[in-house]
Amino acid sequence: MRVLISGVGVGGPVLANRLREHGAEVTLVERAPAPRTGGQAVDIRGAALTVAERMGVLEQARAVRTTMRGMSMVDGDGNEIMRSTEETISGGRFDSPDIEILRDDLTAIVIGATDADYLYGDSIAAVDQDEHGVDVTFESGARDRYDYVVGADGLHSNVRDLVFGPEDRFLHHLGTYVSIYTAPNFLGLDHWQVWHHEGGAGYGLFSDRDTDVMRVNLGFEAGVIDYDPRDVDRNKRLVEEHCSSLRWETPRLIEAMWKADDFYFDALAQVRMDNWSHGRVTLVGDAGYCASPLSGQGTSLAMVGAYVLAEELGREPAGAFERYERRVRPFVTRNQALALENPGQGASPESVRQAADAITL
Repeated sequence: MRVLISGVGVGGPVLANRLREHGAEVTLVERAPAPRTGGQAVDIRGAALTVAERMGVLEQARAVRTTMRGMSMVDGDGNEIMRSTEETISGGRFDSPDIEILRDDLTAIVIGATDADYLYGDSIAAVDQDEHGVDVTFESGARDRYDYVVGADGLHSNVRDLVFGPEDRFLHHLGTYVSIYTAPNFLGLDHWQVWHHEGGAGYGLFSDRDTDVMRVNLGFEAGVIDYDPRDVDRNKRLVEEHCSSLRWETPRLIEAMWKADDFYFDALAQVRMDNWSHGRVTLVGDAGYCASPLSGQGTSLAMVGAYVLAEELGREPAGAFERYERRVRPFVTRNQALALENPGQGASPESVRQAADAITL
């Protein structure tokens, strides 16, 4: 069985790892020239911890987990108005079994655990399938044939566009936009988070292993904006336009944003589809069922979905996509609801905990 996976984030390598366990020949293609660096802290929760354990990477993930000591919330003048040494907004309670980990650390771990072929700096240009396989043309001009193609290529999935149609049919914006980048740690944060929100905009700042830098989440609330996630300069202007009214350290954060070379910007949105599969092509993770960062479950959904898909393909390819969707869709529905539980703030830790365990592997 030959499988092509588009996207080298978290879900793609997890799927490849499990498919290799079933003897499949797997290729992953990624538009970027190398594994992407930067990004926010993500969480491995509930059933996803089981996936990590069965992949043999659970202890690796625990070894590089974030080690926050706590968090503060400040007002527009930087005065502390709340402090906790028991939990953080990004990672939840410290006494939970969850693993908060930097996205690039997790990506490196799952890529390292995967014996597959990686094609960087390329992308799928065309897909032509029949009842026996899928002919793929790459942007490089290369062509090949596979038994199955999987889109694990994120919110703005190329595979979804090619096979299912334009993304505006499936994306449901949640009214918030966020940028993520690293900046010099001019606040001297030491394994600590600081959060500030004022008038429809705000930011979260934290520093972990490397205390010379801090990770910045700078975002704002707005209606639907016409933007291109790859237009870095324009997106930096959008952030400056909507966030410059914030007080405290905002001018320095915006200055650092313009110098950042790992800037990421996108809407908080969900992907809702009636079907994740068409013929011999299917979708995994954000490409098919993004829940948005407000759910706290995006990474776990990708890991669990990839695990179940590989398990079903390995058991019996015929009908595998239907069985995968039947098993995972209730889990997705439960977790997508988390993002809508408390708009603008995200789900409660109790709800996240219950939803994270709402599937049996």
